[in-house]
Amino acid sequence: MAPPLDPTVAHVLDNHARNATDSDDEDALIAQLEDDDDTAGPFSALREKRLEQLHAEMTRAKAMRTTQHGTYTEIKDEKQLMDITTSTKLCVVHFMKTDFGRCRYMDEKLRVLAEKHFDTRFVSIGVDNAPFLVVKLGIQVLPCVIGFRGGVGVERIVGFEGIGYKPDSFTVSELEERLLGSGLVVRAKMTKEDDRRRIQQARQEVEDENGDDWD
Repeated sequence: MAPPLDPTVAHVLDNHARNATDSDDEDALIAQLEDDDDTAGPFSALREKRLEQLHAEMTRAKAMRTTQHGTYTEIKDEKQLMDITTSTKLCVVHFMKTDFGRCRYMDEKLRVLAEKHFDTRFVSIGVDNAPFLVVKLGIQVLPCVIGFRGGVGVERIVGFEGIGYKPDSFTVSELEERLLGSGLVVRAKMTKEDDRRRIQQARQEVEDENGDDWD
């Protein structure tokens, strides 16, 4: 089992742009790590450990993204979905209908998390494309999000139940916290700035659609 990720390294990685996997990005992360690292001298063992961890995480991210980790993908075939859930260590599946507003809301939040959490595979499938699984898993209310760990279902979110404090909405951080409690994501990566940015984006989308300013 790999040693826990150094908090400074985790901070640098989690606050960098998604899909930062080429050599230029790694150089930028090393420079940021040097800026954030105020305890280790240029030749210290701690500095070397952090650089090794940073390089290892970047290399691992490249490998994971070849299997579509770090993306949010719609699956059209339930046999393919079953293969994904049984072959992937951590997987979050959104059973949905695209014409349901709440499903679109869940989609938006899961897409943000997918970009942050490349250790977990995030996918969606329309219930019309998964009749066998809908019956087998007893899915009756949408959206329905089921988390699998090692091919075993360990989490089920029905509607927006148990995510946030408001019955009709939740933040990405609140959804992340729910998945973190089930071990479906490895650590908290969302920040207050991330949430503020998403709220501002959502407001701008509504303004553009309605042509009105928010009060």
